[in-house]
This record gives sequence, C-alpha cells and structure tokens, in this order.
Amino acid sequence: MFSHDEKTPAMTRPRVILGMSGGVDSSVAAALLVEQGFDVQGITLQVWEHEDESVPASKRWQERGCCKVGIAKYVAKRLGIAHEVIDTREIFRTGVIDDFLSGYLAGTTPNPCVRCNERVKIRSLYRIAEERGADFVATGHYARIVQSGNEHSLRRAHDLRKDQSYFLYRIDPFWLSRILFPIGTMQKPEVWAHAESLGLPADELKESQEICFVSQGNYRTFVESEAPESRRPGLFTDTNGNVLGQHEGIAYYTPGQRRGLGIATGQRLYVQRVVPETQTVVLGPEDRLFGSECRVADLNLFDESIVAGPSQADVKVRYATPAAPATLEPTRDGTLTVRFHIPQRALSPGQSAVFYDGDRVLGGGIIQ
Repeated sequence: MFSHDEKTPAMTRPRVILGMSGGVDSSVAAALLVEQGFDVQGITLQVWEHEDESVPASKRWQERGCCKVGIAKYVAKRLGIAHEVIDTREIFRTGVIDDFLSGYLAGTTPNPCVRCNERVKIRSLYRIAEERGADFVATGHYARIVQSGNEHSLRRAHDLRKDQSYFLYRIDPFWLSRILFPIGTMQKPEVWAHAESLGLPADELKESQEICFVSQGNYRTFVESEAPESRRPGLFTDTNGNVLGQHEGIAYYTPGQRRGLGIATGQRLYVQRVVPETQTVVLGPEDRLFGSECRVADLNLFDESIVAGPSQADVKVRYATPAAPATLEPTRDGTLTVRFHIPQRALSPGQSAVFYDGDRVLGGGIIQ
C-alpha cells in the first residue's frame, strides 16, 4: 500500500512516479502533471538492449519508440523534474520475451505489449511508488481512470483512434485508484500541439509501430535467432487433411496469414489454424477464417459479475479490430465462452479478448 504520512503538511504536493519513454505522449504527460502541481519523478525503464554505443544493432534500445532515454532526460531537464533510468531487463526478459518465444513455439500468437504493461511497466512503476511513498503512478497511455464513489474503472481514451485500454486490461484492479493517465482526455493533435508549445523536440518525438525488442527484420527472424529450435519442419494441409506441402516451423505462422506460405494452388490460401500436437499448419480460403465463438482463459476482471452468469459485452479480439457484440458465458472450469453475434475473422489463440461495456473495460483474458 502507498504510504500516507498523517504529519505531512497539507500544502505538500502529491508525488507521482511517471514512466517516461522519451516519446511525445509521456513527455506531454510529464508537462501536464507539472502544470497540475504534482511533484513528478520521471523513470525510464530499461527493458532491452544496454545503452552502449558499441552494441551492433540497426537501432539501439534508446533510439526506439519505447525507450528513447536521451530525449526523456532532455524533457525532464526542460521541465525541471527528477529523472532516472532503472534497469528492468531481467524481468522484461522472463516476463515478456520468454513468454513471446514460448507462445510462438507452442503455435499461439502472443501479445507482448499486454504482458509488458502487466508484468513490467505498470508493475515496476507501482513497486517504485510503494518503495518511495509516492501517491500515484502515471504513464502516457491513451486511457482513462474514472472514479465513482469509492469505485475506480478503466475506460477508453477520448481519442478512440489512439485508445490503448486494450493493452492495459491485465493491470491489477487494486492499482486503479493510484494510476493517472494525463493525456487520456486529449486528442492526438492536441498532444502534438502541447509538445510544440513547450518547445519539446517534436521532430524527434516520433512514434513507433514496432515491437520494441524486434530491432532487426521482423518477429520471425527474431524468433529464429532467439529460439533456433523453432525451425522444425512440418506439414501444410487443407481443411480436409490433404497434404499441400511442407512448412519451416509452426512458430512462423499465425491465423489469417497469407504471405510467406510458399504454396501455389491456384487460389489464395490463408492460415486457418496451427496444430502444435502434430506440428501442422492448416490452410484454407478466406471465408473459412470466420468463427462465431472462442474460449477465453487466464482472466483478469474489473467486474466480477461476468463470471456470475451469462452477460452481454462488446469484445475486442485484437488491438486493430473494432469491438464486436457478444454473449459471455462462464464455464465450470473458470473460463469463459465468448459467442459473437457476428462471426469474427481469424480468432487467434494467444491473443487477448477484452470485454467492454461502452467505454468501460470489464476485463479480459487469453484466447485458447
């Protein structure tokens, strides 16, 4: 629990531990918190490569979208706030990268950003705040926390195109009362304008669309280099079990994928599913990709009524896909069956299904 010293003078500013990536969003979050009167301590979590000029990589860790430490230091100095870099590479390796690799090796499609927020970013900032007796934790995520009485709920950002609540559904419900998302009520153009008005280096505060630890090539080359055992040939089959050819390893294929199959049959084929038990990748036409239900396990819920009986929710099955109406039915084994009112494309084991009631996040889990 965060410490609150009753002897602290009433005029003391509330202290906040802010995650600073060096991007525009966390930089503007820092500026807003300073403007609002918080005592801000900026923290950059070092999650991947060491800050070493000699490291041979196409992009060093501090240059990438999630951890531009040089810019974070510059912004902190410009705003007159404390800043430090904390090494979280070990927990990032075990909690995110190992999970990412084992997921693909098992034929699933993991989401490292979800795991990073749950196991590294928010968790580390919260732990630091506890240790230092700070009042709040803050990040530059596009999301909101809304208080109603003693209850706090996670909500979508006002800028729905940038909303990141999907990546935050696994945070501990107990933490919500101590988390701040300063830019959650802003539109992206407002954030850029605010950065420029502060004299922040807007041209350097670029956004990254890539996975932060995949610095060269793509996820496939990363998996291949980190887990050479992923190259384990198996069979491509059609949906009837007929052999179509040979693949290089199930870790390199995910439902809905069309490119890189190397199969010529006269029709467009897509990965339908991966069968790890037989090391088989099943291919078929696009219209066979759509499914009406999935089972969701490893739940993290903000609203426990979901497991009390059947309920209705809008369900988002990947970040870039709109939420779709569905019926949630709890099962005896503690999982949920999600029945979509309209079939969904390429439901992928390992991805997250996140449940919404309007803009309120109800919780979510991992598609099985």
